[in-house]
Formats: sequence, structure tokens, C-alpha cells
Amino acid sequence: MIRKYLTLLLATVLLAQSCSDEKLDPVVKLGNAPTITSPSGGASFELKEADAANIVSDFTWTAADFGFDAAVSYTLEVDKAGNSFQAPVALGVTSSLSIEDVTVEKLNAILLAKELPDGVPADLELRVTAKISNDVETLVSPTLAFQATPYETVVVYPQLQVPGAHQGWDPSNNSTIIFSVKSDEKYEGYIFFPADNTEFKFTKGPAWDVNWGDDGADGTLDPNGANIIAPLAGMYRLNVDLNTLTYTMAMTNWGLIGSATSTGWDSDTDMTYDAATGHLTITTDLAAGEIKFRANDAWDINFGDDDANGKLEYGGANIVIAEAGNYTIDLILNVAKYTYTVTKN
Repeated sequence: MIRKYLTLLLATVLLAQSCSDEKLDPVVKLGNAPTITSPSGGASFELKEADAANIVSDFTWTAADFGFDAAVSYTLEVDKAGNSFQAPVALGVTSSLSIEDVTVEKLNAILLAKELPDGVPADLELRVTAKISNDVETLVSPTLAFQATPYETVVVYPQLQVPGAHQGWDPSNNSTIIFSVKSDEKYEGYIFFPADNTEFKFTKGPAWDVNWGDDGADGTLDPNGANIIAPLAGMYRLNVDLNTLTYTMAMTNWGLIGSATSTGWDSDTDMTYDAATGHLTITTDLAAGEIKFRANDAWDINFGDDDANGKLEYGGANIVIAEAGNYTIDLILNVAKYTYTVTKN
């Protein structure tokens, strides 16, 4: 009997010790998301180049509540209004409740990268996300609406060189380059290859140290790979994604179309390549009406001008020709942001 009670007592002691040694993890009980306290909703900022180094505003918010003390990482994000933060840009990441180093120059560059027109107030949205772990739901602040007016400036976009037989295999030649206008390692540009079976490669920088070709001619880029071949002479649209090391190339024959042309919206009037300027050009009689640029007698690749500011957008609005006359029109694709000129002769 004594042995029975001793055994029971020992079991009870061991169980109690086991319970006392057990460590309880903190319980995540999501509470309030952060709330932006500065700037105020509806604030408007006119960005000026003379103030480029100045701070736009102090961005502050309240603390997120995860139910226990934890190291929180806050990200301040901005996007175009109505975009549901599908393409947010981080203004900063911090463990504190403020970011105080957003300069006019930085915000202006973000707005221009989003292809917002300079000199026009842009409707924007701001939010703060709070995160402690990949295993815990991120808390997101209510959206704050504000406006900012960007200024025009010379933006230096990341670029890839396109050396090859068309330009003497010179990676330092800045007339044969393509650009990443969103600085996201995705590059696009138009290169004219004057002869059939022109061979070329891509380099990052004006030297051969970092270069890509395509060993299998399968659209996958290989470091120091085989030369890529453009089978026919002409203007090619080149797209490179260094995130996935892939590329595409499409030959494009450009023409003018629209109610202002002699054939209306039924067919294109072909443009020709000017080797001296690198532009596609045409001189023709136009009626009062509208025009667009399109490639390969189809609408898959076409340009218009949404803001009537001389800058082109894929699938953009028709370009208005106010009065009849003889015009010289240039399509300018050898730049980072595509443009055009319409000159009455």
C-alpha cells in the first residue's frame, strides 16, 4: 500500500514539474492596424526642381497592435489612385513610426516612372503595412488620398547595350541601347538591323564584362552565350527581362493610319527609316482629322497620345490634325520614352 502511494506521489510531482517547465508562446491577437497621422488626407504637394533636396513631408502613423510586444516592420507605400495598390512603390521601410527622408526628387522620380504627366496634379494613395512574420497576417492602414504635381526633369534610366554586326560590335555605342523605364530590370527598345541575319548580344554597361547571348535560340539568355540572330533586315522591338533571363524580338514595319490620311482607317501609309536620325519618317498630305501609328498593318502594336503632349502610349488616344496640309511626321523610338513630331511644311 505504501509503495502504491509513493508511486502516485512521484507521478504527481513529475507531472507538476513538466507543467511548470512548459513555455507558452505569445498569443497573436490582431488588434488595430496603423493609421497615418501625417500628412493629412487631401494634402497637395507641388514638386519643384529647385526644391529637389528638400523633404516633401514627415510621414507618420500610429503603432500596429499584434496583441503582444514584437518587432514590427513598417512599409510606407504609394500608388496611383484607383489602382488598388497593384503596383505600389515603397517610400521607405522602418521599425519606427515615421519616415522623414522622402525628398522632392525621390517622389518626383517615382511619379515620372509611373508615367504621370509633369505639371499636372496626380491623384495618389498612401498606406502603411505592418509585418512581424511571414506566418502572421500583415496589418494594413486605411488608405490616405493626396495629390502631388511632378516636374519635368532628365531621368537617367537603366539601360542595356545592344552591340552587334549592325554597329561594329561596340558595347560603348550609346545609339544602340534599350531602357528600363521603371527601373525593374525589364528593358524595352527598338533597334534597326540593316541587313538580314544580323548577329547581336546584350551587355550591361559599355564593355563585354557582363553580356548575354542565347545558346539554344530558345528565348532564354545565357551569360557569354551565343550570338542572337535577327533573320530579316528591319526595325525590331526588343524586350529583355533580367529577372527571368528571357527576351523576345519582334520585327515591326510602321505606318500612319487614320481619318486624316488618304486611305482613312482602312489601311496604313508606310513610314521609312532615316539612318541619319534613327527615326521613322513620312512626308504626306493630310486632311483635318486624326492619326495613329501602328506596326505590321495590325493593331497589336500601336501608339497614340493620351495627353496630347507629344509623348506616345501603347494603344493611346488618336492624335488630332487640326488643319489640312502637307506634313512631315517623325516617329521617334530610339529614346527611353517614345515620342513623335508633326511639322506642317
